[in-house]
Order: sequence, then C-alpha cells, then structure tokens
Amino acid sequence: MKIYDILTLFPEMVLAPLRESIVRRAQEKGLLKINVVNFREYAKDRHRVVDDLPFGGGPGMVLKVEPISFAVRECLSRDSSARVILLSPQGRRFDQEVAKRLAQEDHLIFICGRYKGVDERVRESLVTDEISIGDYVLSGGELPALVMVEALVRLIPGVLGDEDSARGDSFYEGILEHPHYTRPAAFEGMEVPPILISGNHEDIRRWRRKEALRRTWTRRPELLEIAPISEDDVLLLKEIEREEN
Repeated sequence: MKIYDILTLFPEMVLAPLRESIVRRAQEKGLLKINVVNFREYAKDRHRVVDDLPFGGGPGMVLKVEPISFAVRECLSRDSSARVILLSPQGRRFDQEVAKRLAQEDHLIFICGRYKGVDERVRESLVTDEISIGDYVLSGGELPALVMVEALVRLIPGVLGDEDSARGDSFYEGILEHPHYTRPAAFEGMEVPPILISGNHEDIRRWRRKEALRRTWTRRPELLEIAPISEDDVLLLKEIEREEN
C-alpha cells in the first residue's frame, strides 16, 4: 500500500477531491492511504500561530518552522524513508518522468506552502524534493499537491481497470496522445475516420501511432527531441512532413 501525507492549513480544500474518481477507488481497493494533516495542530503556543513577519522586513507573512517540522517528523517517525515534497514555484518542473519515479515510492509527504512561503530551515532540514507544477504562482500548494496525487495514482498498479490505459496517455511515452472517437460515427456532418471502424487492428494501431506523432510534431515538436523514437516512427514522421507541407 502506498501512503501519501498531505500537510496543509486548509484540509477541507483537499479532502473533497480525494473522495472522488480514481483516487477514491485506489483507497477503497487498499492500494493507497491518504492522510490529510492540518499542521496548525502542531503549533505549540496557545493561539496556534503558524506564520510570522519575515526577518529583515518586507511584505507578507512566512510560515514558521516549528509546526511544519513537528508535523513532518511525526510522519517520518512511522517511516523514515519517506520522501518529503515541498510544493513551490522554485522547484523543479513536474512532468510525467518525475511522476513515474515518484510513483515507485511507498511513502510521500507533501508540504503545502502558503503566504510568502516557508521558513528556509524547513527546506534545509527536511525537504528531499522541491517541485513546481508550472511557471506561475498560486496562493498555496494544495492544488499542486492534488495535481501530483492524481498523476501518481494513475501509475499505481491495479488502480486503473485497464493497465494499458495509463501507458496510452499523453507524455507517458514522451509524445502526445492520438485523437479519440466514440459513437455516433457521424455527427452534424463530422465523420469518424473510416479506418477506426474497419476492424483491421494493425491499420488502426499504425493510424493511432501516426496521429500521435502528427499531433506532437505540430503542437509540441520539442518533445520529439527526447522521446524514444523507433525506425518505424521515423518513417511515419517523414510521411507526416510530406503531408503537412
């Protein structure tokens, strides 16, 4: 069983999404346990203060080192090998390769920052990974934590009904996913590509691969520089280039 601890000042903000869809099913199957921890409960003063003015002056408030440290250490007391992830715009970019690596871990602890950020001593003494979901600023780390959990849960064996489903997702193999269609075959003059209803599985497989490469070539060509490309893919890309030019 995987264990994910989410440390936040706003537990209600993350609890509802964790009760839905595949994250809920993963927990019901006993494949995942998620603990949502309000680190305000670890503040030792009477008023449970978790933030204070920054040393040196300046605007905003900084999350104090003590409550977060006490909460993280309690989580680590149950498993000292857990990775501690600080959600921060200064972290490395989260992508599918990072998701694959983190999905192998049995225990992850997510620290959701707020305000101007966390006391640097949290980062220095406890954090093993500092991760950003993109080059923009949010009010806190709760939504990034949920994004990461959703991405990781899909990669836990046994969570998805069809294990090939995750492998077909965009970015899983470095390129974007091919287009999808379902019933009806015709809608307002728009037809499903005939090959998809031909029954020829090899032709369908080739069409899907070609369209995935086409979509990547036209929308995210930089991905093709690092994606694992086969000799057949090279031939398909040449076909695409001729068709598009």
